[in-house]
Amino acid sequence: MEVRWIVFEPLRLGPPHKVFGLILTVLLAVWSAQALEMSVGKIPFLEAVNGSTVMLPCTYSSCIGIKNLYFNWQFNDNGTMQKVCESTIASEGVEPQVSIYRERVEFVGKNHDNNISILLWNITFEDGGQYTCFGRNPKEKDKNHSAIFNLIVVDELRVVDNTLTIIIASAVGGGIALLMGFMLLKNFTLFVLAKLEEKNKECLVTSSGIDNTENGLSGSKADSKPTPKKK
Repeated sequence: MEVRWIVFEPLRLGPPHKVFGLILTVLLAVWSAQALEMSVGKIPFLEAVNGSTVMLPCTYSSCIGIKNLYFNWQFNDNGTMQKVCESTIASEGVEPQVSIYRERVEFVGKNHDNNISILLWNITFEDGGQYTCFGRNPKEKDKNHSAIFNLIVVDELRVVDNTLTIIIASAVGGGIALLMGFMLLKNFTLFVLAKLEEKNKECLVTSSGIDNTENGLSGSKADSKPTPKKK
């Protein structure tokens, strides 16, 4: 019996600095996937009328959870960051005790669904500007992140001019109606032509029958007289 030996070659990882770089890249990717993230939604701005009440949204997320998560809201007042409110969330689902430093501000997040949004009552033009939602998670070695929300205060909401939209919709509707009318006319024309062709065929058959009758051919209605018998 023949015996075969299998020899495994050692894995070649390349120079040590390349191996270290690869490991560092993988670790950074894993770390980024677990990192704290603050979000103000898909539309990070709001246009509101002077004197109205608005909500500034913000939520946090972390793949490994939170512990003593610190967060705050800040307002950019002509380059100077003013703290609006702040608090620390002990763990998931715990409602924080929030310290508020600005008038007409109410914390409405309650930490339900990781929500740390705030409400601004009776806004004025001075309230317009950038608001930053900041968070820091000690469970991720104080990993922090922030998101910016822009509040625009106006006298009245702009009326959207729908003229162009109406023109486009009318043109599209007119084109569809024209196409449908053309299709109906085409089908009607084909129907009439088919009927005329059918009528012509009937006329040809009838005319052929009449000619045969007049010429005394087989199939005619004229009866031939019998040959008289010889006595």
